[in-house]
Amino acid sequence: MTNLILDSVEIEPLSKSKPKQAIILCHGYGGDGKDISTLAIHWQRFLPDAIFLCPNAPEVCAINPQGFQWFDLQSDKNEKILENSLLAEKKLDIFLDQITDKHILKYENLALVGFSQGSMMAIQVSLKKKEKINCVIGYSGKIINQKYLSKNINSKPKMFLMHGANDTIVPPTNLLEAKEYLNNHGLKVKTKLFKNCEHSIPVEGTSLGLEFLRKNLL
Repeated sequence: MTNLILDSVEIEPLSKSKPKQAIILCHGYGGDGKDISTLAIHWQRFLPDAIFLCPNAPEVCAINPQGFQWFDLQSDKNEKILENSLLAEKKLDIFLDQITDKHILKYENLALVGFSQGSMMAIQVSLKKKEKINCVIGYSGKIINQKYLSKNINSKPKMFLMHGANDTIVPPTNLLEAKEYLNNHGLKVKTKLFKNCEHSIPVEGTSLGLEFLRKNLL
């Protein structure tokens, strides 16, 4: 049995059969796999042959020791943030390889979903990975470092980015910047801005995410 590099909440296919798809959900800063697994529970019956995996980020959160972080947000230096994100990305990348190997799945049957810092990780790892991931959903995220990423894009998965218009944690301008950047690099990107929504995933966002996954994975 494979020892996964990241501890993970795992939700087996509702059909009880061998997984035909794998959906990886990456939590936000200070959260954990259990937090974001609520999305998987909402989606599970509409994707009955999918296995859902919700890994804990590799570091204990600096400001909330009950949760985890993909990288430390205490630094105000872009270079340090990028450096820390690359360490986490390496582990997430290995995790994805472990999941596809363990369940004998191709990357065309894998989707990445992330919220906030998890969304930043999902965008970065999916674009850099040589094996093309089927699709990516990013809620309330951004591109960590555009200059760095421009030199390291190896694949172009389908992408759906969503954001709350009233988000003060990761301002919604990041959605517009990401869309422009990704379009300029030849990616197909859907976007949705939710009115009267702060730093969270609204019910509509959950429904739109499910629709996007079903369209691309089934």
